[in-house]
Amino acid sequence: MSRARRLPSFTAIRAFEAAARCLSFKEASKELHVTPSAISHQVKTLEEFLGVTLFLRAANRIVLTRSGRKYLNELSGLLDRLDAATRQAARTDPDDDPLTILCTPGFAARWLAPNLAECPGSDRIEVTICEDRPSSDFTRNGADLVIAWGHWPAPGTIWEVLMESGTYPVCSPDYMARTGLSRLEDLCRATVLKSSNTVDFWPEWCAAAGLPDTEIRTGPTFPHCEIALTAAEQGQGIVLAWDIMARRSLAAGRLVRPFDITTTPIPVYSVVYTEARRRDPRIRVFRDWIFDVSISEGLIGQKTRLRTAS
Repeated sequence: MSRARRLPSFTAIRAFEAAARCLSFKEASKELHVTPSAISHQVKTLEEFLGVTLFLRAANRIVLTRSGRKYLNELSGLLDRLDAATRQAARTDPDDDPLTILCTPGFAARWLAPNLAECPGSDRIEVTICEDRPSSDFTRNGADLVIAWGHWPAPGTIWEVLMESGTYPVCSPDYMARTGLSRLEDLCRATVLKSSNTVDFWPEWCAAAGLPDTEIRTGPTFPHCEIALTAAEQGQGIVLAWDIMARRSLAAGRLVRPFDITTTPIPVYSVVYTEARRRDPRIRVFRDWIFDVSISEGLIGQKTRLRTAS
């Protein structure tokens, strides 16, 4: 005789999961279109059902308890699988659905767009651009797969390092000729272009070059690294670029490297998708293709690929 399942209210589950992700009853209420007091009531109902405290409530904030964190980690995977199963059941032909990929403008323009035509099923791929760092919260981002900056594994999601890169200064051939850039000391009179959405790696590069970073004179700051790199191509100054973003422009002659020094490569992009969809054929085809290209271009080593994919 089968044992009856002991399941809490699904309404309470949804309220807890949203509040735990947002760490706010108010934000959870906006997401679920109910009042904050309704969220609080549902969480209380769930706590009574489980016999444990899920949140510590302070003046204007909530904090997950150890039991709350553990329960959230389990629920995230379960809800992802339920979402995937529901979507699968609701589709008559899942192959007709587009694969939605979320990434930054720089990655889309400098790497994905030039390569995408070679991807199997590229006519069924939709690329969504995110001005800030792409969110890996698949309950909100509307994506099937994310090309995320860095490598920040989280419960319920799979993160695989896609590309590793160092940085080096680049400028247009015209700018190099006009300013006579040839020695490290020449940087002190160069116009250095920067972006506000990325970490400033000039101190690391200067340390590798043995040059005080205090001698770097900052010029215009742009809202995105893609704009700063485009400005460098147009001869407006010199920019510290990631190799993966600059290599095509270098090969085409739009940019040059005044100096050979490169910072130590670090993981800069990861492929991210949910645990529940690790066997989704559309995700597997795209993931296998993008890693094959990344490896062929020397953007990631086989050892790193095998380690992150295990």
